[in-house]
This record gives sequence, structure tokens and C-alpha cells, in this order.
Amino acid sequence: MKRYLIIYITLLLALIGCRTDDIIVYMEDVDTGVEAVPTEVAGMYVLCEGNMGSNKCTLDYLDLSGETIHYQRNIYSERNPNEVKELGDVGNDAQIYGSRLWLVINCSNKVEVCRASDAVKIGKVDVPNCRYVAFHEGYAYVSSYVGPVSVSHDAPLGRVYKVDTLTLQKVDSIVVGYQPEEMAIVDGKLYVANSGGYRVPDYDHTVSVINLETFKEERKIDVAVNLHRCRADKYGNLWVTSRGDYYDEQPKLFCLSPDDWGNMEVVDDFDIPVSDLCIVGDSLYYIGTQFSYITMKDVRETGIVNVRTRENVDTQLSSSDEFQNMKQPYGIIVNPNDRDFYLMDAKYYVSSGELLHFKSDGTFDYKVRTGDIPAHAVFLMKPKEE
Repeated sequence: MKRYLIIYITLLLALIGCRTDDIIVYMEDVDTGVEAVPTEVAGMYVLCEGNMGSNKCTLDYLDLSGETIHYQRNIYSERNPNEVKELGDVGNDAQIYGSRLWLVINCSNKVEVCRASDAVKIGKVDVPNCRYVAFHEGYAYVSSYVGPVSVSHDAPLGRVYKVDTLTLQKVDSIVVGYQPEEMAIVDGKLYVANSGGYRVPDYDHTVSVINLETFKEERKIDVAVNLHRCRADKYGNLWVTSRGDYYDEQPKLFCLSPDDWGNMEVVDDFDIPVSDLCIVGDSLYYIGTQFSYITMKDVRETGIVNVRTRENVDTQLSSSDEFQNMKQPYGIIVNPNDRDFYLMDAKYYVSSGELLHFKSDGTFDYKVRTGDIPAHAVFLMKPKEE
């Protein structure tokens, strides 16, 4: 009996000891073996969404600064060992502003702010059901669904929160349309794409126009149902995507341009389903995967739109087998200097995805395994020499 009692106490103490230990999930560094080409880009952060409710949002890093290219999976936990739940639930946006990396974590209701150089946490901003972030003159603007994750006709109007980028304090907020998504800034005005996704089938169909000097909504632009992406080009035009209603209203890409009085209006549209896009110079690179409840199949599109001429100049970014065999194209980002590009494959949404690199002519180069649902990426530039 005494021996059993000693064994029991020993096991109990061991369990208690385990409960107080911090478990750190170390990153995994993979040498791709691909020779790194000298460039102004130091690397690229990849924010992996993680399946909703699984608390598996992770941050990866593609290191382009060495002799060969390395991919580092799940760097956040190791670099922030005191963060109990790591990043949280569903990564929705990643942006760099100045020397800081901003990570929008949707269902965890927060925006994580880290040092851009190494992803070490600086602080966070609590924003309910946050979606995307945009920056202007020392302030961050975060779109928010406001209400809980729930499809309901009683879903509240969304908001945009104004955050001081130095103090990380919310200083103001404004009501916009239902379930606001991406935002873009042109000539001192913030344009917010409203989706109304929680109010299906009564989607929102407007872009809110906010004067940043007064922080008041000036008007709404009627575009199409279930809006999502909203990006500005160097000519002062807006490119806005509609996901359609998955039945009768088909997904489209819209171009908005200022009229003689400076008011944005729809001037062109394209019958292509755009799920993500990246504008570099005169080229709008896009990928699109749109599910149709009519055909019960995914409709896929890839290509390049010339933002100056508003022509769809390339409808197939790559003819490689690797591109054709992607399971679920989910994100795209283009190197602003060399025009090589990366595609993110979410696979089946419940396990590791892949990051695929293509040369500027569309030739496949290499691929690496990522975290679950790679979706958002941002380049880290090398410091400029004095």
C-alpha cells in the first residue's frame, strides 16, 4: 500500500507540474533548396486563417534574405511564448504600416500589432468581429461586423473604428453599411465595401464614402450585392468585387472612377468571379473561385486586367500542371519589383495548405507546405540604406 501511495503521489505531482508548464510550439524551418535572388524584399509574412472555431490561426514567414529560400511555419508561438492562445481564431488580414505588422483576427475580436522585423507582439486592439485594416496619416481604420457571427436579418449595421497607430487606442468609430469588408483610401476619402453577408438573401449593395477630415459618411454608392474586395490603383480608380448571391446574381469585378465633381461612380464591369486580387503598376492580377448553387460546382478564373485601359489582357496566369492541380486557389500576392507572384492553396480547408511561387512569365518555380488555409500575405522590405 505504501509503495502504491508513493507512486500515486509521484504521478499527481507530475501532472500538477505539467499543468503549470508553458507549452511552446516551435516553428518549423524548411530549406526549399531554391537559390535566393538578390532583391529589395527581405521576406513575406503569410497569415493562415485556420478553420473557424478551431483556434488555429498561424503566422508563417518566407525568408528571402539568405543564400537559399527558407519557409518558417508557425513563427508566432515561438516568438511570443507568453501568449496563451497564440494568435486565436481566424486570421482575416495582414498589413505592414511603418515598422509594425498588423494582424486582424476576426473571431477573436482583436487586431494584433507586432514588430514587422520579427513578429514580436507590441500590443493589441479589441475590435468586435473585425475584418480588414487600412491606414492613412498615422491612423488605422478597421472594418467591423460589430455583431456576433450569426446569419440573421437582425444583424446590426457595421462600423469602421479609427485607431491611433502609435498608442493603439481607439479614438473614434462610424456606422457604415451591413457587414463591411475591405476599404481603400483615395484623395482623403475612405471607401468601404459593404457585403450584408449575414442578412442573406437581403445583401447590402453599397460602398460607403467617408470623409476622413470630418470622419462623416458623405454618401453611399450603389454597386452590386455582397461586395468584398476594394482596392485603389495609381490613377485614383477603385476596383470593387461582388460575390453575387450564388444563384441569380453572378460575381463581378467593378471599376469606379471619379466624375467631373470628384464623385466615384461605376464606369466599367467584368463578368469574372474575383476572390482575391493584387494591383502592381498598371496590372490587376486576380484569381477567382466562386461556388454556384445552380451548377453545384466551383467557377474558376485567373488573369490580369490593365487598370489604365480597363481591358482583360490575360485570362490564364499560368499553364503549368502545378497551377491546374491546385485544389482551392485562395490568395494571390505579386512582388512589386520583379512581378513574380505567389498563389495560396487552401486545399480542403481543414489541413495544411500550400504556397506556390511562379516566375513573372507564369512558369512554376517551387511550392511549400503552410499552415491551415493560407490566405493573406504581406511583403517585408529590406531597410533602406542611409
